[in-house]
Amino acid sequence: IKLKFEKVKVVYPGTQVTFIVLKKEWKVELWSKTGEKWVHIYTYPITCISGKAGPKLKEGDLQVPEGVYKFIALNPNSQFHLSIKVNYPNEYDLQKAKKEKRKNLGGDIFMHGKDVSIGCIAIGDPAIEEVFTLVSKIGLTNTKLIIMPNDLRNEKPITDMKTTPAWTPELYKTIEKELKDMK
Repeated sequence: IKLKFEKVKVVYPGTQVTFIVLKKEWKVELWSKTGEKWVHIYTYPITCISGKAGPKLKEGDLQVPEGVYKFIALNPNSQFHLSIKVNYPNEYDLQKAKKEKRKNLGGDIFMHGKDVSIGCIAIGDPAIEEVFTLVSKIGLTNTKLIIMPNDLRNEKPITDMKTTPAWTPELYKTIEKELKDMK
């Protein structure tokens, strides 16, 4: 992973990193903050992702969540080689669920190795080894994860707005704000 940083002339591991998960494109972009500027470091292919465009609403829906998240735990003993836990449901998810009286939102969402997904983001073993190393070196608090249905920097959401909650456009506007410096 250090070589990927050196190739784009960014000090490893940097001070902050953001992972942009593009569900439709099956990609995870790694960005690092250098001073006030975000620099694209590398793009990993997703080996498996489940669900469709749109946010995760309940346990068992097989959806990969959408929104702005953080990594909250490193799991070196994962059944999927290595894994990093995502803070789903986050405060935003909990707030929307409470308003809609939804329960059982699910959880245990991870970025991990291998090539299977039931709501997680699988990136294969070599990629998760690099990401796991980077996150352990930079620290969980210095990471962000932005998950979206498709690349909202280049096109409108592909999500069927008739079948998603009324707050979905608000969620995508929040994501777009987070992406403003990562183009």
